[in-house]
Amino acid sequence: MRARYVVLGLIALCLVPNLALAAEEGAGSPNWGIAIGAGLAMGLAVLGAGIGQGIAAGNAVAGIARNPGAAGNISTQMIIGLALIESLALIAFVIAILLTNKV
Repeated sequence: MRARYVVLGLIALCLVPNLALAAEEGAGSPNWGIAIGAGLAMGLAVLGAGIGQGIAAGNAVAGIARNPGAAGNISTQMIIGLALIESLALIAFVIAILLTNKV
């Protein structure tokens, strides 16, 4: 129940206009959607990478628990897989930076 209130509170904070940074009409950048899209894309990329890394590490630990003799092979493959997953998040970060520099 507490998690629901936290999520609803965060959504409410995102929807409230920030009046301290309000500008006059026409003073802002016409490409404000690029910055929002880049932020959302980066957040989703990191979320997906975190979930993927958690699943990969959990399955590797379960595999090592079932067959301790294969720990070396499983660990090597897990590290390679985690590096590939992390590279996707880093590529999303670079793309987000490139998009925000366009604004």
